[in-house]
Amino acid sequence: MNMRIISVLGFLFFASLVLAAPANSEIEALLGSLKALDGAVFIRNGTEHSAGDAEAHLRMKWQKQSEKIKSAEDFIALCGSKSSVSGERYQIRFKDGQLRYSDDVLVEWLREIRKRVNASTALTLPIRAP
Repeated sequence: MNMRIISVLGFLFFASLVLAAPANSEIEALLGSLKALDGAVFIRNGTEHSAGDAEAHLRMKWQKQSEKIKSAEDFIALCGSKSSVSGERYQIRFKDGQLRYSDDVLVEWLREIRKRVNASTALTLPIRAP
């Protein structure tokens, strides 16, 4: 095979590995972000919980439903959005008093995580002259 073709195929293979961020890493990043929320309260079924308790609860739900969860979006929909018992949506009350649905927050965080991964990937991918 021509060296140029081998080089292009190698680059495409490398790029596909880097750009296909594993769901587990994204979910771990979401859980870490939740746990690190300073002064926030997680509201589940009308009861307030600490950010650490919320992280532990969502992690437990993830473990129980691991076979169904193939992406971070699956995790948000199946674990981070609402109670599987009552169907009531989870909420986060931030330190500043702002109250938001947890799935909306998790989707925003996921976008930010992916932007950061793509930005760092763009800087590390090799640039080859034609």
